[in-house]
Amino acid sequence: MNVGKSNHLFNGNITKELCERMLNVNICNRIPLLPIFLTKLYDYLEWMHYRKGFVDMNCIKDIERDLINERFVTATFGMGCFWGPESRFGGIEGVIRTRVGYSGGTTDNPTYRNLGDHTETLQIDFDPQVLCYEDVLRHFWRNHYPNRDEYKGRQYISLLRYHNDEQKLKIEKIKREMEQELGEQIETDIALFDQFKLAEERHQKYYLKRYPKALEQLEDLFPNAELLVNSTFAARLNGFVKGFLTRDTFIYEIKHWPIGTNERDLLLKRLISMKW
Repeated sequence: MNVGKSNHLFNGNITKELCERMLNVNICNRIPLLPIFLTKLYDYLEWMHYRKGFVDMNCIKDIERDLINERFVTATFGMGCFWGPESRFGGIEGVIRTRVGYSGGTTDNPTYRNLGDHTETLQIDFDPQVLCYEDVLRHFWRNHYPNRDEYKGRQYISLLRYHNDEQKLKIEKIKREMEQELGEQIETDIALFDQFKLAEERHQKYYLKRYPKALEQLEDLFPNAELLVNSTFAARLNGFVKGFLTRDTFIYEIKHWPIGTNERDLLLKRLISMKW
């Protein structure tokens, strides 16, 4: 079998030509529904031909490659069940990537069913020219109660891990500020970052995955679920479905992302046309 010839049969222009020929032959008279089928197929192939400019960069990883830059900063923290915080921070401008996992303990290879002494944790990458670490900390402390008892061990405690001395100094500064605002001492578990174990795939972008119809419309952008983990578009969608950003804000932000014009148009059209 000649693989090259076989693959060539799937060329859009050749298949369109075959459709045109079949529409003009007598076989259509013997199969009443065939002309309708061929017309629909032809229209689909015309649309695919129009989309040809997008096909080569259709995967979200390629579309977003220019969103990741060398200056991004990582922050790691726990504020209760990690589903909600990932959605909340996914809706904040300047956040590039979100992912949930386990941190803060000593148990080897923690899992959701076997956490050991680890804590459910969110890790984000953000652009410090858009969002400063001090504001990340303010969002962190204002959106959970940091002095909750360890009613389920360490799974849901307030936890903060700094990645360098600069982050440590900023934590000390904003902690004092937040204690003034909250009117009590903050008991967040604060220490130097040690490890972060990525949580199971089903926990990543949890709220977005509650909309399977929407995910079906994203299959070409995300051919496998693992691509949702480090995608900015997926992080925003996960924030959008929980009401942490509006569609207008989402559209405005995409229009200003440092990506190509075709890539931007593709994401905007997909967002605007999505059925939930």
